Amino acid sequence: MTTDTHSTDAVADRLAALYGRAFGGKPNGRYRIAAKLVRELAGRRRIYEDDVRALTRAMLERGYVLIDMDSFFVVMSASTFVNYRRANEDCIT
Repeated sequence: MTTDTHSTDAVADRLAALYGRAFGGKPNGRYRIAAKLVRELAGRRRIYEDDVRALTRAMLERGYVLIDMDSFFVVMSASTFVNYRRANEDCIT
C-alpha cells in the first residue's frame, strides 16, 4: 500500500466512509467486504499480514474495528463493544 490513493490511510478512509453510506438495504452501519475488494482498494494483488495489521491500526484510529475473516473483512464501530458485558475474575474461575 504505497501510492497516495492506495496508501493504508487512504484505504482506511474509504472503508470508514462506507460505514456511513447506505447500501445493502441499510442506511449505514456494520458491513462485510470481500478481501478481493480490499486488495482492489489497496491497488495490490496480495495483502500480507503486515498490511492487514497496519490497516487494522488505521481503522482503530478512525474509531472502527476491522476483523479479518480470511476471505472477507468485517467493519464495525469500536463503540459497539463499549456496552458488552464484562467478564471478571469471578466468572472465569
